[in-house]
Amino acid sequence: MRKTIMEACNAVEREVAKVLLKFSAIDDHGETVLRDLINHIESIKKELENGPPDHELTQCQIQVLNQAMTKVRDTVQRLATDHRDLHSTVSKVGKAIDRNFIADFASTSREDVFSGPEKTHLLNQVICQHFYRQGMLDIADELASEAGIRTEEGRKEPFTELNHILDCLKQRNLEPALEWARNHREALLAQNSSLEFKLHRLHFIRLVQQGPAKQGEAILYARKNLTQFVARYEKEVQSLMGTLMYLPNGIQSSPYSHLLNPTLWLDIHDVFTKEACTLLGLSVDSPLSVCINAGCTALPALLNIKQVMQQRQVTGIWNGKDELPIEIDLGKQSRYHSVFACPILRQQSTENNPPMKLVCGHVISRDALNKLTSANKNQFVSRLKCPYCPVEQNPEDARLIYF
Repeated sequence: MRKTIMEACNAVEREVAKVLLKFSAIDDHGETVLRDLINHIESIKKELENGPPDHELTQCQIQVLNQAMTKVRDTVQRLATDHRDLHSTVSKVGKAIDRNFIADFASTSREDVFSGPEKTHLLNQVICQHFYRQGMLDIADELASEAGIRTEEGRKEPFTELNHILDCLKQRNLEPALEWARNHREALLAQNSSLEFKLHRLHFIRLVQQGPAKQGEAILYARKNLTQFVARYEKEVQSLMGTLMYLPNGIQSSPYSHLLNPTLWLDIHDVFTKEACTLLGLSVDSPLSVCINAGCTALPALLNIKQVMQQRQVTGIWNGKDELPIEIDLGKQSRYHSVFACPILRQQSTENNPPMKLVCGHVISRDALNKLTSANKNQFVSRLKCPYCPVEQNPEDARLIYF
């Protein structure tokens, strides 16, 4: 079995860690040795400078100089040896990359997928939209200009606003997010969002953290902004009010210290992204990033099946128009809709071959229904016996269903 992408990355990371550890050790050791050597040479130089101008070196002084020169030469040779060893360790990183990653991915893709000006234009649009979503407006505008993509200003505006708010949240500035939540309050309430409450909670906690000097301001803020959430978040509001009792000694040593957890700021970033995208009818992740992540997950399995096909000299399996030769599980995070696979033919349903519900309640694909009907058809009447139960029925009574 081929290694997964994560296993390959971990293997390379271990080699890089060895290089960094060895480099740090050599750097620390070299710095210490050179500093001691420089100090020793400086002391000898100072001693020689303090002697009379016509002073001749004694035998002892000559021996000290020879020992110093030998020490310098040995130190240089030792540092050069350490450098060669480090270079050998660095070269192992490249070998680890070659060993764990395969450079030839061409056989796992189809060249015709993005061929033609129309498909290239669509691909550029997807990349351009990704840059807008990431707040890289200059890059997106330049790409749109060079690729001839007409981008309406109204399509860029939501991404510009959302990225500005997210940048402010990273800097713990709540005001833009609070203003956005107030402007979209009715829509957020319709989707049962907790965004506005969590923003006000963070603002209240920030006031309480500043101690008794901000007690009055915290109480006024709670009366103005938190009372409207009592019905929905009664226990959470009670906890916030309980923090006021511990202001003199600080809430960091109180039963409410969990309210100071930095993860609350990470949570508000994710909550805002999710709620804002839902409100605007956007996916949380850009389509481009979803496709790339799915491709990285599927790639090891595709490379593995490619090797098996080459070893067994099997051809023609990879020629399916819309299907892969194997089923690949991308994980729960990549499941966006229900998928039905026919239990008879072991094929995934498509628009041309949808799932059909029999009278008895069992579901099979339309192709399977047609094959079973043909096998049981006689000149007088067409009857079908369900392959999973003894109920006989008319194939025309089967109904198309949607998952």
